[in-house]
Amino acid sequence: MRNTLLAGLLICSVSTYAQKKTKPTIYGTHTNTNTNTHEETISTDKDGKTYEMTFADGKMTSFSLDGKTIPAEQWGDYQKQIDEIKEQVKKDREQAEKDRAQAQKDREHAKLDRIQADKDRQQALQDKKQAQLDRQQSLKDKAQADRDREQADKDRKQAEKDRQQAVLDRAQADKDREQADKDREQAVRDRAQAEKDRAAAEEDRKLINNLVSDLVADKLITTKSDIHELVITDQGMTLNEQQQPDAVYQKYISKYGDLVKTGISYKAEGGNISIRRNWRKK
Repeated sequence: MRNTLLAGLLICSVSTYAQKKTKPTIYGTHTNTNTNTHEETISTDKDGKTYEMTFADGKMTSFSLDGKTIPAEQWGDYQKQIDEIKEQVKKDREQAEKDRAQAQKDREHAKLDRIQADKDRQQALQDKKQAQLDRQQSLKDKAQADRDREQADKDRKQAEKDRQQAVLDRAQADKDREQADKDREQAVRDRAQAEKDRAAAEEDRKLINNLVSDLVADKLITTKSDIHELVITDQGMTLNEQQQPDAVYQKYISKYGDLVKTGISYKAEGGNISIRRNWRKK
């Protein structure tokens, strides 16, 4: 599985390299390692030709071009191509190691975030308990105030002021209860909208997965990792910024027209994926 992952990384890295330079063009590199014999085989397409090299303990033991075995005494004629392929494979491996290291850092950071979230939830529970205690104390204080007013019968004027204040307190309490009801209703609406958003996002992911699978099946792309942009509107269809023939567009709009509706845009750049609905390309 490690070799399969490395091969996928090599394909992505080599494809990016080929976009930046006109020569040399290297793509479709595959590396297989036999752990029993310590042999490594590198197969790659370069400048329209297929190269295959086998190494044992770091030394090349066989070399073929377009399926034809090249004798060892002629390897020097292809030294430049051999060096370029070896250098690219080395760079791809180094990048794969960096990616794995970054993934480990991300996992550790996520773990710390979860720990902090647990602490925050615990603190929220403590705050809620304290608020309940405070409300209970407030009720006790109000009851004591009522008793104090009964005892202050001689000071009628002050008692009247206290009653007026109590009326204001009750009015404020009514307002607070109304606001609390509104807040609860809004929370219900927010949860319902969140469920709709999650359902829509899941539908979008399924739609894009089906579209990409069809693109691979129709050989518009070689693998799913080859796509970095797909746009389908009522005006046409572009794949990786290339306008597709009307026949291709009609096939996909016929199959997915009810799903894409007024349009859909998918982009994958630098590990970030975005899906937009109800979108028209200007």
